[in-house]
Amino acid sequence: MEYTGSRIIGSCDACVVGSGHAACEAALALSRLGKSVIMVTLNANNVAGMACNPAIGGPGKAQIVREIDALGGEMALAADEACLEIRVLNQSKGPAVQSLRAQCDKRVYSGHMKAALMKEGRIAVVQGMVTTVLTGDRAVEGVMLSDGRRVLARAVVLATGVYLESRTIVGEEVRVSGPMGEPSARGLSASLVKLGLEIGRFKTGTSPRVRRDSVAWNRVRKEEGALVPLAFSFMSVPRLWDFDACYSTETCEATHEIIRANVSRAPLFNGTIVGTGPRYCPSIEDKVMRFPERKRHLVFLEKESKDSDEIYLLGLSTSLPVDVQEEMLRTIRGLERAVITRPGYAIEYDYVLPNQLKPSLETNGVPGLFLAGQICGSSGYEEAAAQGLIAGINASRYLDGKEPLILGRDQAYIGVLIDDLVSSPINEPYRMLTARAEYRLLLRQSNADLRLTPIGREIGLVSDERWAVFERRRRQIERGRKLLDQELRGRRAGDYLRRPGSSIGELMRDIPELHELDPDVLEEVETEARYAGFIQRQESEVRRLERWSGKRIPPGLDPDLVPGLSRETKDKIRRYRPATLGRAADLGVSPVDILVLGAYLQRTAGRA
Repeated sequence: MEYTGSRIIGSCDACVVGSGHAACEAALALSRLGKSVIMVTLNANNVAGMACNPAIGGPGKAQIVREIDALGGEMALAADEACLEIRVLNQSKGPAVQSLRAQCDKRVYSGHMKAALMKEGRIAVVQGMVTTVLTGDRAVEGVMLSDGRRVLARAVVLATGVYLESRTIVGEEVRVSGPMGEPSARGLSASLVKLGLEIGRFKTGTSPRVRRDSVAWNRVRKEEGALVPLAFSFMSVPRLWDFDACYSTETCEATHEIIRANVSRAPLFNGTIVGTGPRYCPSIEDKVMRFPERKRHLVFLEKESKDSDEIYLLGLSTSLPVDVQEEMLRTIRGLERAVITRPGYAIEYDYVLPNQLKPSLETNGVPGLFLAGQICGSSGYEEAAAQGLIAGINASRYLDGKEPLILGRDQAYIGVLIDDLVSSPINEPYRMLTARAEYRLLLRQSNADLRLTPIGREIGLVSDERWAVFERRRRQIERGRKLLDQELRGRRAGDYLRRPGSSIGELMRDIPELHELDPDVLEEVETEARYAGFIQRQESEVRRLERWSGKRIPPGLDPDLVPGLSRETKDKIRRYRPATLGRAADLGVSPVDILVLGAYLQRTAGRA
């Protein structure tokens, strides 16, 4: 296709649009797989920025970070270098939901990603605004910028974050802009609509930042980090962090009264905001109005960087007018004299309905066009990075004429994330939660390398250095399993770990060879032994689903007769009439409902 008056500024294997968490992982994966890459970004200095809170990890998200690392991605290494404080969430619960969370120096994090991109010899960065996806008769051909410049590419990854036709909202003030005063990306949404893609509108937001020296630190609680060495990446040496990075306080009834008194000025309630926001990360005004019985809400004071004067107030996301935000802070212990450096704001943006994507993250109608991150309707740095990694891998495989990498729900949280996005209705910004993973005991953050590093090695993304680290850890785990498999006092040694209150430390007295294993290896083999029965049960469910995928569903089946079936699944069966359980799964029916339906069909077949 000809574009009169435009000039070509570069030709490459793949063009990545954006420079956030998804874009960085996509570009790095493509480059490491041997492809030339041009990154086009609105601001070449804003790489892997943290426009929201300066943290990586949390329930469901930490597992994703470990999986990115296991496949050969960069996020975990960046988080470890930038870490100010780290802890294990849900430590009192089982290993299926235990999750690392690190508070990061956002400037160090961005610097790490910039260095990683520069280290790759195949990545060039261009500053500009992409307005058009160029296509030929059969596939994508590149992108055009707002000034008419063109980048020619055989594959394109759009990782535009929340910038598509974005506008920021603070009270009565509405601006056409991206996060933190960045420009809004204009024109690209219209180009995607012309390609036949359906666009939706979402909303997210941030909390106010306050000046560090205006906080009464003696009136807020210090949140202690972990007392044992920890790290995200399997490549990092776990260490302790002692930087006082996080404190906490809470709102009170006076705070809530101010919010209620100004609800008519709240864009969320007066009709200014039209996009749907994240249910699991609501603004403070939303929390106060939805949960009037709650007398207080936690607020965490997170230091954004060692050399920054700004403190991020996690838990106070808001789009209320600035004067209301200031009045609100006066009522919160420790923030009575806080000076706002940047007010909280809401941001609305366009996204592409993700059910128009293949599980490879390639668009259905435009070969070679891949999407990743918040443009797909998700939220969060970790979810974006995971999609960027998979989109980059699959864009490379598309260029090589290979089958895409598609991870199953039983293989990775990344598989759950992408399967949910492309097969289920997305009515709000998607956030990963441990509850979304049916096989979360199999998908522990501690065994991500065992699950995925061989896959990363096979596709060519895991380096020799990373593979050597994995092989050493795998050998130690196999050694630990054998030690726990030996007989001890008339029974298998590992069986002692199933008793309440037991620990592998007790066995180390009788099996001194266990002392030769690394602490993380001891923890992993102890978990495997302690939860062996539950792990085997979930593995059996996975095998049963595989066996049942071809089982036929009677055409006249009334889903209301199936006990325990969710309403959403009943609606899908009525609407689409899937012929088999495998087809039902393709339509987004959850594995739990597939098992329920399969058991019902088996029982009724037996009665017949």
